Amino acid sequence: MRVLVTGSNGLVGSRVCAQLEKKGHTVVGVGRGPRRTSGGYAYASVDLTREEDVESAVKAAAPHVIIHCASMTEVDACEKNPEAAYAGNVLATAAVARGAREADAHLIHVSTDYVFDGDAGPYDEEALPNPRGVYASTKHMAEQSARVLAPGCAIARTAVVYGWPPVEGRLNFGAWLVTNLEKGQQVKLFEDQVVSPSLADNVAAMLVELGERKLGGTWNTCGGTVIDRVGFGRALCAVFGFDEKLITPTRMAELKLASPRPLKSGLRTDKARARLETKPLELTESLTRFHATWLAARGH
Repeated sequence: MRVLVTGSNGLVGSRVCAQLEKKGHTVVGVGRGPRRTSGGYAYASVDLTREEDVESAVKAAAPHVIIHCASMTEVDACEKNPEAAYAGNVLATAAVARGAREADAHLIHVSTDYVFDGDAGPYDEEALPNPRGVYASTKHMAEQSARVLAPGCAIARTAVVYGWPPVEGRLNFGAWLVTNLEKGQQVKLFEDQVVSPSLADNVAAMLVELGERKLGGTWNTCGGTVIDRVGFGRALCAVFGFDEKLITPTRMAELKLASPRPLKSGLRTDKARARLETKPLELTESLTRFHATWLAARGH
C-alpha cells in the first residue's frame, strides 16, 4: 500500500511513517522545509497552504491512503495569528482533502479534543463540538472541510500527545515535564483541566490501523485514561523516579493565557477499544513506554 503522510517531521507523523515503513508499506513523508527525521521512506517539502503544490505532491505519490497529521498546534500562537491558523489548519486540510478525493485515496484527518468547549467531558464520538478560541475553531473547520471534500474519510481526534521528540524544537507537554523535573525545577500544572494524555506511538499505531483498514467516521484515537494534569505529572514522577513535590498545582484562571482551553475535556475510547485491534493505552503503560524511550535516547 502507498501512503502519503503529512507532518512527517512532527511527533506523530514521524512515528506514523516509521510504523508504516516497518510494516512494508511504501511511504512518502511530507513536511515543510528540509527533512528532519530518519528512515528509508521518500520525503518531499511541501507548503500545504498552496493547493497547487499539494496537488503535485499527491499526484507524484499516487497514494492509496493519506494520513494528514500536519497542523498548527500552538494554541496561543493561533490566537495571536488567526490568519496563519486558518491557513495551516483549514486551507491546508481542504487542499489535502481535495487531493485525496482526486487520487481516490482514503483520508485520515487528525483532529483534537479542543473542538469541544470542556463543559461536559469526557466526550464520545457523537458529542457535538462547540469550539472556543482560534485553534479550536480552525480545527473544527478543518474537520468539516475533510468531511465535505473527502467523503468517507476518518476524523481521528486525539489529545495532549506526548513522547520523546524526534528532532530538536518545541517540546511537547510530556517531554517538557521530564526535562524540567530531571533538572529539579519546579513546574506548575493545572489541577482543574481534565485531559486524555496520549502517547504518540500509540496514537500513530491507531492511525496506521485506520489507514490500513480504510475505516471512516469519527474515532477517538487517544490515551485510555482521563485525568487532570497534576495527576498526570504525579504519575509520571512515580514511573520516572522524580520528586513529585516539584509539582505545584495551579488553576487555569491564575495564568494569563492568550486563548481559552477546555477544562472538563478528555475523550471516551469505548469505540476504539471495541473495534480497533490497537487499543488505547492506560496511563501507567503509556508512561512506562515513554520512560523506556527516554532512557534509550539517553543511551541507557
